[in-house]
Amino acid sequence: MWQILERAVLGMALLRILSGSIEIFAALLMLKANQIEKALVINSSLALVGPFVLIATTTIGLVGIADKISFTKILWILLGVAFILIGIKSR
Repeated sequence: MWQILERAVLGMALLRILSGSIEIFAALLMLKANQIEKALVINSSLALVGPFVLIATTTIGLVGIADKISFTKILWILLGVAFILIGIKSR
């Protein structure tokens, strides 16, 4: 089964699985701490993980399809990711 998966797709999926595992672990830590202040600190630390995973998975995907799409389309995708990150940062 693993041989028919593209390497880029596998890498993207593994990063998302890792990200989801980190989210679940953070939720369990919040429950264990049982304090609002500590839960906010844990939640704030997750804000560092999300953008990194977004950039990493997008980069893997773009590298995987770089030979199939034009440079202009790659720039549009990167611009879209930049807008998402700016939108997240400004809240």
